[in-house]
Amino acid sequence: HLILFLLFVGPFNCFASYSRATELFYSLNEGLPAGVLIGSLARDLRLPTADGQHPSALQPPLSFTLASRGLGEQYVQLDNRSGELHTSALEIDREALCVESSGATIIGGAAAAASSSSPSPESCLLLLDVLVLPQEYFRLVKVKIAIRDVNDNAPRFPVPHIHLSVPENAPVNTRLAIEHPALDPDMGTNGVQTYRLRDNYGVFTLDVEENESGERTPYLIVMGALDREVREEYVTVIIAEDGGTPPLVGSATLTIGISDINDNCPQFNDSQLNVTIYGNSTLGAHVATVHATDMDLGSNAQITYSYSQKVPQASRDLFHLDESMGVITLFSKVDGDSPRLHRLIILGNGPGCIPAVITVLVTIIKVMMRPPEVVPRFIANEVEGVVYLKELEPINTPIAFFTIKDPDEKYKVNCYLDGDGPFRLSPYKPYNNEYLLETTKPLDYETQQLYEISVVAWNSEGFHVNKIIKVQVLDDNDNSPVFSQQLIELSIEENNVPNAFLTKLHATDADSGERGEVSYFLGPDAPSYFSLDKTTGVLTVSTQLDREEKEKYRYTVKAIDSGYPPRESIATVAITVLDKNDNSPRFINKDFSFFVPENFPGFGEIGVISVTDADAGQNGWVALSVVNGSDIFVIDTGKGVLRAKVSLDREQQSSYVLWIEAVDGGDPALSSTAKITILLLDINDNPPLVLFPQSNMSYLLVLPSTLPGSPITEVYAVDKDTGMNAVIAYSIIGRRGPRPESFRIDPKTGNITLEESLMRNDYGLYRLLVKVSDHGYPEPLHSTVMVNLFVNDTVSNESYIESLLRKEPDINIEEKQPQISIEPAHKKVESASCLPTLVALSIISLGSITLVTGMGIYICLRKGKKRNRTDENLEVQIPLNGRISLHMLEKKPMEISNI
Repeated sequence: HLILFLLFVGPFNCFASYSRATELFYSLNEGLPAGVLIGSLARDLRLPTADGQHPSALQPPLSFTLASRGLGEQYVQLDNRSGELHTSALEIDREALCVESSGATIIGGAAAAASSSSPSPESCLLLLDVLVLPQEYFRLVKVKIAIRDVNDNAPRFPVPHIHLSVPENAPVNTRLAIEHPALDPDMGTNGVQTYRLRDNYGVFTLDVEENESGERTPYLIVMGALDREVREEYVTVIIAEDGGTPPLVGSATLTIGISDINDNCPQFNDSQLNVTIYGNSTLGAHVATVHATDMDLGSNAQITYSYSQKVPQASRDLFHLDESMGVITLFSKVDGDSPRLHRLIILGNGPGCIPAVITVLVTIIKVMMRPPEVVPRFIANEVEGVVYLKELEPINTPIAFFTIKDPDEKYKVNCYLDGDGPFRLSPYKPYNNEYLLETTKPLDYETQQLYEISVVAWNSEGFHVNKIIKVQVLDDNDNSPVFSQQLIELSIEENNVPNAFLTKLHATDADSGERGEVSYFLGPDAPSYFSLDKTTGVLTVSTQLDREEKEKYRYTVKAIDSGYPPRESIATVAITVLDKNDNSPRFINKDFSFFVPENFPGFGEIGVISVTDADAGQNGWVALSVVNGSDIFVIDTGKGVLRAKVSLDREQQSSYVLWIEAVDGGDPALSSTAKITILLLDINDNPPLVLFPQSNMSYLLVLPSTLPGSPITEVYAVDKDTGMNAVIAYSIIGRRGPRPESFRIDPKTGNITLEESLMRNDYGLYRLLVKVSDHGYPEPLHSTVMVNLFVNDTVSNESYIESLLRKEPDINIEEKQPQISIEPAHKKVESASCLPTLVALSIISLGSITLVTGMGIYICLRKGKKRNRTDENLEVQIPLNGRISLHMLEKKPMEISNI
């Protein structure tokens, strides 16, 4: 009883434990992106929520977990809190996953609505098990997701070409299945629905039949009469179309071959043929040939020939008929009792056909005597009456012996050769009735390939017999290939594309067959980057050519035939590379420097700008122009000579920087620029300018207590020139006073110092005439200034001193030059023997010290000392000999600047 109780209760316990299991059904389209909502488990299961809030707001919160980890997990994402199912990043392809249409397979989802109805058996299903926790809400939810098909596949035929054979006697409405229907992985209406032909030629159409499993098979239906003899093949395109929106199509080539049937019978072109033969014709002589045609193919077109039963046996015995070829020959000898007219009725027989009929009327001409006999014996190679001779055979090559006989041995027989050609038939002595056929000159295959000659024999009764001989000339490799041009002149622009086409060589060979086949090759002198196609003769260049690197190419090419031994000919290829404007003008130097003496005359030649252009012709023409400074400088565009329009003054501007542009004559033009530096060399054209003392009328008080060696004052001067032209020397060339030798001047600095102690007798006014001289070449320039020193304890009467200054001084000019530590260039030149040395030193100074040291000194002096003095002095030019005129000193203006 206990066992029975347990058996009875057990199923109810199982039912209770699974009573909370639930199934949910969803459906969605294949191919949807990630994140598309499939369904909400909490909503569709109607699980309780906290006042309609999110399921996670319950206490404890709801939890949703996938119970199994299968293939389906890749295609969905389950929110553990909300219970919402979404598509994953892995896109679902229904055709890839659901191989069998009736199986349930994992697939990715799309937007779907919850459905209480189960999916159809053909559905592709994704099965999921979801656990709902905690314990008080525990459920095992079976989720089924049906993947709906979309039309994402076009119909496709398994083979690109479909062949179908239709007999030409196929009746109208004949149906022929096409064995390779199109396939479409999509299902239902998205699968293949219809077929059509692009061109039905008016005799075909298509029909579609569907079997129990839903497969659709196209059938070709014959809609008109077919005739293979009119057209034996139809080529069209079969198109399969599915039922999607929009529909997709696929196509294949459909070839419909029309197979032959025996629907044609043999036919003769003529109904009767008349033939005449002589009664003395030799056995096997050709009488006639009959020929019938059948439009069918293969075995249906086989024709045999036979005599009709109406042909007498005597005619059958006299004439032989070849059953396959239709050739009638003389089979037996014609005697005197043979009929003179034979009516041969010949049937042309085809399979399953009524025979075609032709009548051959053979008339036999009776001959009372037998004709001469011509018996050939060939020496040369002969096949079926055709003699084969090589074209290089020498003269008098024997061909055959001919024996001439008279069967009756009663008549004299002569023979001769009939026909054109280099042949001769002559008696072969000492034998009678023997003749030799030989050549009279070499044969040339290229002139004539076949000769047909006849050996004619006739007897004294005038009866003729001829033996036809065909001579076939065999070709030898006796001709070399011939180029259409021995010198092939070509041109190509430089910077060509690789493998550029140059030309197609052409050579002909008069020989036949392989002996006339020509191959092309480059000569050994051809550069490696030229290619010649062996078969076509196409000449190409594999690399870019540069005219500036090489302008002309010249090499040989060969044409070789395929004979044995091979023969060849040679031609010359001359290629000229045409110029393109691919090179900019190029200056010899990037920077040019020219040294020009100042005061250089206007439009004098400063220098030549050298520029080249590697291009040729107009592309290599170069025009020069000054980019900047064109108002001062000009350049000869052809010769490149640079000139200044005006004379240049170094003291105004010591250097010029120009940019010269060179433009070529190409289209488009190319250009380049160069920097030109013009440095002006100093010329001694400025005398020293005395800046202190500022006036010849100024004076300085010198106390008697001044110690010897003490500096008293200075003379300061500057020179606008540079280098040696600006090196200044100071000297006292005139003195006046109580003891004027008491003062000396430093020749370098111009400092005036007291040489000796001053005594009581030395009081008074001292006037020192100072010469300020430069060391310019070829002649130094100088200025003079008067230095006035008043030796006294005080200046008690200035008007007196000024009256003394206004008086014209009586000063003797000293001729000696100032002594400074400047090398011989600053010593007084007393003889012409020092002139070369002075010239050399001056050139060296002008070339080096002038540019560096002189300009630096000049700039420093002008910036450092010009700021402290004013332009208020008078310039005094005092001659180096004679007396000084004070009136002249007061009247000449002099430019003085403060220091």
